[in-house]
Amino acid sequence: MNTLIENISTINDMILQGKALDAFDEFYHEEVIMQENDHPEVVGKTANRIREEDFFAAITEFRSAKPIKVTVGENTTMVEWHFDYTHKDWGERNYTQVAVQDWKEGKIIKEKFYYGS
Repeated sequence: MNTLIENISTINDMILQGKALDAFDEFYHEEVIMQENDHPEVVGKTANRIREEDFFAAITEFRSAKPIKVTVGENTTMVEWHFDYTHKDWGERNYTQVAVQDWKEGKIIKEKFYYGS
């Protein structure tokens, strides 16, 4: 089994290659819970896959994404990202986000995103 640093590094590389949905399929648990800031949690891989598809389909211009820092703890990883894109509903977005992942059985079981509005 790969280490958490290997797994999160592979996910980050896949995101940078435009393969975020492939990374989701490979590395996310069937019972994954995802949450944006304090918004309601989205439960289950199917519901979250749809949420991810909707997000990527709404990006009208992608300029850049860059992982700034990666931290690994016991069954937890955190990635600080910088994103710059245009979204059809939200307009131009240029911001830093921290994603915190909890791992179970080699897969992400919970992920929460923290960012300013």
